[in-house]
Amino acid sequence: MWMASSPPAPERPALRARYEGRRQEVVAAAAKLFAENGYAATSIADLTTATGLTAGGLYHYIGSKEALLLAICDDLLDPLLAHAREIAASDELSPKGQLRALLRAWLSHIESHRDHMLVFSQERQVIEREPQWRAVRRARKDFEQILDGILRRGEESGAMAFEDRGLTLLALLGMVNYTPQWLRPRGRLSAEQIADRYCDLILRAGAPLGA
Repeated sequence: MWMASSPPAPERPALRARYEGRRQEVVAAAAKLFAENGYAATSIADLTTATGLTAGGLYHYIGSKEALLLAICDDLLDPLLAHAREIAASDELSPKGQLRALLRAWLSHIESHRDHMLVFSQERQVIEREPQWRAVRRARKDFEQILDGILRRGEESGAMAFEDRGLTLLALLGMVNYTPQWLRPRGRLSAEQIADRYCDLILRAGAPLGA
């Protein structure tokens, strides 16, 4: 059963900023624990140890262990979706440029939110039947539509020519979303280099004949 949602943040700007900063620290600490140990195996005691808060302090910032899981999904998806919308709305970038910029933003976000990504893929079944999951599902769908829109505009401009754009979109989503399984800090390739190589793969697959 879904437990209490996060308590409201303070109204005063300075207090709200401090509250939101601490809340993000709590969510990040929870994401790390859930990614390493699993959601079910992580206790409230584990969370209080990792955050330095009491159980009451945890409630002040989040509300419940279950609400933490939803907060992890929100902190993963919301900033990325906002960035994707900005990139897709840019008049200064061609569809190819938008695709590269979006992939760079996406991989950078994955690098900084690797624990969140792992939790999302490993633990989504815990909450995906709850009403609150609808907002998460809608955000994912919106992101996929933005990405598909970039590929479609690439086709319409003649810069890309996919045999099956829908399959290309699914392949790109699968390729990027699997990255957290093997991505490591200070690895052989940076997040930007990985993004560029993914982009080059898609652009080669969508290169018009004779290009």
